Amino acid sequence: MNPLALAGGILLTSDFLFLTSVNLVITNSKYPLLKNEKDLNDEQKEKLKQVQKVFPKLADMHQLKEELRKTFENRDSEVIGLLNLADWLRGAASKLPKSCATIIRWFGEIIPYFKNRTTQGIVEGINNKLKLIKRKGFGFKNFHNFRSRSLLSFHFNS
Repeated sequence: MNPLALAGGILLTSDFLFLTSVNLVITNSKYPLLKNEKDLNDEQKEKLKQVQKVFPKLADMHQLKEELRKTFENRDSEVIGLLNLADWLRGAASKLPKSCATIIRWFGEIIPYFKNRTTQGIVEGINNKLKLIKRKGFGFKNFHNFRSRSLLSFHFNS
């Protein structure tokens, strides 16, 4: 009997070994892929190298993520920041088309970040909190009750 074949030829041992080795590489690789490369410890750097070796497309995407992060961290002028972003979009369009389309769609909202380094995080947080209040208060009888609950959650007097 062929030692590489299991009963019925369902799975070859070499295939099983490959899948096992891939599983070992991918285990605990989430944070090395998501964290800033400069903030990785030695163990995470080694894990990142293993993942990049086994998954070249993932390595390319990780590199693009790091380039985009550096574009936004760069403190050069507004024009240089926007040109760097345009260059990144041109290079990433073939590998990350949906991400590039999203950035292009929101480009008008991204420009102010390069002008004065501000984001819409506070406004997004307020909107999220208001939606949560609305969801929790499904039975609000009138707008006055919703308004009162909203103002109380932000510590304002009505």
